[in-house]
Amino acid sequence: MINPGLQKYEVVLDNKYFLREIIESIILEESLDEIAYRATVKMVITPDFPGIAPGQECRVSGIPFGGSSMVYLLHPGVVWECESETRGQKHLTATIYDRTIYLAKSEDEYLFPAGSTASQRLQQYASDWGIPLGQVPDTSVPLAKAVYRAQSIWNMIMADLKETVAKGGDMYRPRMTPDGLELVKLGSNETVWVLELEQNIEELTQRRTLEGTVTQVKVLGNASEDQRSPVLALVKGETGKYGTLQKVLSDSKITTSGEAQTAGQKMLTGMQETFNVTGLDINTIRAGDKVQLNGMELLVKSVRHELGSPGHMALELTWPEVIRREVYDYGGPV
Repeated sequence: MINPGLQKYEVVLDNKYFLREIIESIILEESLDEIAYRATVKMVITPDFPGIAPGQECRVSGIPFGGSSMVYLLHPGVVWECESETRGQKHLTATIYDRTIYLAKSEDEYLFPAGSTASQRLQQYASDWGIPLGQVPDTSVPLAKAVYRAQSIWNMIMADLKETVAKGGDMYRPRMTPDGLELVKLGSNETVWVLELEQNIEELTQRRTLEGTVTQVKVLGNASEDQRSPVLALVKGETGKYGTLQKVLSDSKITTSGEAQTAGQKMLTGMQETFNVTGLDINTIRAGDKVQLNGMELLVKSVRHELGSPGHMALELTWPEVIRREVYDYGGPV
């Protein structure tokens, strides 16, 4: 084995070639800003190497932290890119994505009537593209009519999920599993890992900033070309605490002061706060999971696993309301 620390992990190519003995390193990365889970696998090329090329099926398995038997960590996956170099011996780096990558790289057009939900639309995308589905909970919130011109399926899915959140629904994320494409509610993981200084955290960095904070929103109505727009509402947040940081909202579909107040309230944001954690790897933590950090319940915005025994991980954590503003901000009418 090239890296003895990877004895608890396996990379399988085309469902028949077990590559563990030639693996030098495995890194798994995921972010709420992107759809697909990504593995970067470095290996040394031996005379009996079967060959690897983009498009081949590939999966990563491992024994979970605290477990005793292997589980799928990234499956189903596809080899997306290969890069090799020779320094005496040939080495190869393969980039592997779970198969949601096809939703990010494929474009289409759709027209949805008013009243359909994000769940129903996901089922339509999956049906049209021949994607098997796993668990897809009912998002419940009826959405407005949508006309999606040529754009990626991922953009359409996120537009549906953002509108769901804007109308009071929960935050969901598509996730590819061995059972098919699923819709996972953020923070719904059964096992909530506890992270504590002097226990399993090596370094903790806290960042607080007013960058991106909105404490006041001016909502404007329609006006003729030679007139200033009428002010439908001036919605104030924490101006006394942070000063006036104003955004202007102009939407032709907002016509009453009540609608303006509601829309303005949704744009208010407080101080932005994130936590960056490095520590011993818990290899099943995914983007969107809930964790406890020194007694605080936070969501994982991004994660990087450097697999090994022991492995290491880097997490970007923040509050659910920050995720709601940064990732699920919806620009349309509510």
